[in-house]
Amino acid sequence: MGAISVDRVRIALLQTSRPGVDVLDDAARRAAAGGAALLVAPELALTGYALGDGVDRAAEPADGPSARRLAAVAAEHGIALAYGYPERDGAAVHNSAALLGPDGTRLAGYRKTHLYGPYERKHFVPGDRLVVQAELHGLRLGMLVCYDVEFPEAVRAHALAGTDLLLVPTALMSPYETVARTLVPARAVESQLYVAYANRVGPEGPLDFTGLSCLAAPDGTVPARAGTGEELLFADVDPALLRASREDSPYLADRRPDLYGA
Repeated sequence: MGAISVDRVRIALLQTSRPGVDVLDDAARRAAAGGAALLVAPELALTGYALGDGVDRAAEPADGPSARRLAAVAAEHGIALAYGYPERDGAAVHNSAALLGPDGTRLAGYRKTHLYGPYERKHFVPGDRLVVQAELHGLRLGMLVCYDVEFPEAVRAHALAGTDLLLVPTALMSPYETVARTLVPARAVESQLYVAYANRVGPEGPLDFTGLSCLAAPDGTVPARAGTGEELLFADVDPALLRASREDSPYLADRRPDLYGA
């Protein structure tokens, strides 16, 4: 398991219908003022989700202009920042998430490995690296994007690699509210880690995003749950609870992988 600090870490989840650097700047300012050490924003937070053929035009390299502006935002407010964006890498475009440290340093970058539906499969190339991690405030952070978390194998891979807090920028749409309400808390319990699930909200093109962002804990509780409107949600990640829950529910230690073949 990752090295876990003794102090709680306050995080903020941005639930919004509005994309762009300015929106993240304002949220980072408010999150830092509220005592958060980390802000998690939704999937494709820089551009919006329903871009159609505009995805290609909106895509930027991992170190592109928007990334540099957000590095300055993180450093100005002294807060770590996780956000989704369309990443250009040569001819390929990925549905990606980045994690910046409180000094603006890029700590991690993840490319969505499980693409959802014909729209994503048309416009994005899937990533080929499932477990991406970084250390922050004594916690081992991992990253997935939206549909990825619906695969138990993806979350379990993070658990086996020692992830304490799984960051999941999301664009969950209606009528799939059960993912946010039931599946995400189940993932936290079965893999004994925290899951920070930051969703979009409201109508965008033909889609209607459900909100319901949450922090799900390994003991089966949901310390914070958003509604269906715009919201900046605060919650604490408690390393003591994480340790106690892992001792009480030793799923990882009690696994029988010799029985789990195809």
